[in-house]
Amino acid sequence: MRKKKSPDISPTDELLFSTLEQLARAIVKTFPRNFETVVHDLSKPQQSIRAIFGDVTKRKTGAPVTDLVVRALHQEGRDIANRYNYRTRTADGRELKSSTVFIRNLDGEVIGAFCINFDMTDYLNAENALDVFTTTVGEFSEEEKVETFTATFPETIEAIFKQAVNKIGKQCPSMSREEKLRLVDELERNGVFQIKGAVDEIALLMGISRYTVYSYLKKNKKMKELNCF
Repeated sequence: MRKKKSPDISPTDELLFSTLEQLARAIVKTFPRNFETVVHDLSKPQQSIRAIFGDVTKRKTGAPVTDLVVRALHQEGRDIANRYNYRTRTADGRELKSSTVFIRNLDGEVIGAFCINFDMTDYLNAENALDVFTTTVGEFSEEEKVETFTATFPETIEAIFKQAVNKIGKQCPSMSREEKLRLVDELERNGVFQIKGAVDEIALLMGISRYTVYSYLKKNKKMKELNCF
């Protein structure tokens, strides 16, 4: 999907953007599944997506620039560094690997960004499914021996969340309602919800609302009272 040429762009910059769009299209044509490429025109941050191929993030042309780009431009300006192979997450909880390359004109000014997003969800599900062939269990459970060193409580919550997801064996977007209930129960058993602000963090990680998390907690409590767990 491509927007019309901006009347304010120079012929040289237009040629650069046009070339990037061809490259973006070629990547997605080569890897049509789980890939997305995006070309941003940063002169229009509120509608910066000039071209997008693939539908990993479900965005369209004319969508705004991301928060990462806004922060990076503000903090680094002309010296902004490219970002490679970092982890991102969609609104519905799918795990992505992303890279962002900032585009400069002949004067060295940052005029655009070229982004690649790869949806890892299917592969993480496959990894979980194959664990049965590689996991060993000794006298003590592997869960008891896991410790993750983090710098913030959100990182601690995410570490426990990942362990719980691995136990369920699916990524959140692929889980049924019953599996999500089991996930919330597993998180509760591990004391996640004793941490202030945990409900909001878990809602973000699961790609659901905080009210849905509360409803799952309430449902699990009722099921335990009825000895359904």
